Amino acid sequence: MASIFSKIVAGEIPCHKVFETDHCLAFLDINPVVRGHVLCIPKQEVDNIFDLDDELFTELHLFSRRVARGLKRVCPCIKVGVAVVGIDVPHAHIHLMPLNKPGDLNFAHHVEMSADELKALAAQIAAAIE
Repeated sequence: MASIFSKIVAGEIPCHKVFETDHCLAFLDINPVVRGHVLCIPKQEVDNIFDLDDELFTELHLFSRRVARGLKRVCPCIKVGVAVVGIDVPHAHIHLMPLNKPGDLNFAHHVEMSADELKALAAQIAAAIE
């Protein structure tokens, strides 16, 4: 059965896309830990990030760096945090989160954002990615 992320890639489920290449997709998390929480995924469904072939593993990380740079332009922060957890969705993904204090990388905490706020933020981040 296809993961929710594969359904997003296929266009079966909408997302707040911030960037896309032939092999990778970045979109806002709909249950963000912090404002600007982005998920970067390979379009190919692979459960464990360490099972990606070398080329796609490298491409996903370079893609994520590019997204992180745009994210930081829109969501001022000390650093953009990176996390790979992979427990909740069986599809490799990298979490990018603007961090201003250590507690910002707490998956037990979430911020409320409306669909309109997510849509506007996604457009801002997309415009900031070079």
